[in-house]
Amino acid sequence: MKIWAVANQKGGVGKTTTAVTLAGHLVNQGERVLLVDMDPHGSLTAYFGNDPDTLEESLYLLFQGEGAESQEDPRELLLNTRFDGLRLLPASTALATLDRQLGSQEGKGLVMARSLARLEGEFDTVLIDCPPTLGILMVNAMAACEHLLLPVQTEFLALKGLERMMRTLQMILRARRGGLSHTIIPTMYDRRTRAAVESLQVLREKYGNEVWNSVIPVDTQFREASKQGIPLSIMRTSARGAQAYAALLYSLLNPGVDEPRLKLVTGYEQ
Repeated sequence: MKIWAVANQKGGVGKTTTAVTLAGHLVNQGERVLLVDMDPHGSLTAYFGNDPDTLEESLYLLFQGEGAESQEDPRELLLNTRFDGLRLLPASTALATLDRQLGSQEGKGLVMARSLARLEGEFDTVLIDCPPTLGILMVNAMAACEHLLLPVQTEFLALKGLERMMRTLQMILRARRGGLSHTIIPTMYDRRTRAAVESLQVLREKYGNEVWNSVIPVDTQFREASKQGIPLSIMRTSARGAQAYAALLYSLLNPGVDEPRLKLVTGYEQ
């Protein structure tokens, strides 16, 4: 069972879009996919028509009780979606209180890893949508995953957010047994703007091979897919944004192999 977490310590960079669109592509390939919403804002939960403000049974319940072993069976918390092969472990706004509630309780950084281990064999891939702040939830996601996806909008303020995220990653790696591979994903790329082109150049110069070798372009169809509660990769596979995520997925599943290149111009046009 592959477990990927999508994280950045800045909101609005495409974390939920990344998780949803990759999930849609995996479902199209016949995989059993679990989406895990660890963000108290509940954007992923709301995407599929659920209200994180009113949900009584959510991921929050996994953190009740003592130590890392949850008394709650994660299977009992899963929600179906309209799409065969795609299920959701939803968030509720109560997640925002966990850091205050749990304080420094022992073992709470491993709750998610232990809970997902109980689902081994039931899913092929788990995608975790992380909160944009460092706390018990992000620590749990990074302890549970085997690969970290770091979407970063191609604009300079987002690059600053990535710097914070990379410092957090180094801190987690010091505390974690074994390494944690990661991929930086340039998102919301608009080749018509000088800011996007220059930000992408800075990103590649600073982080080199840590950056995926293509980009996720600006595509208004992401917004339309969100309004309908359908992953763009299911709603319209021919959309340029869906195709970009298909190329990303190929690179994640086939590391070291050149993926089919998209016809995306990366130079600035006057």
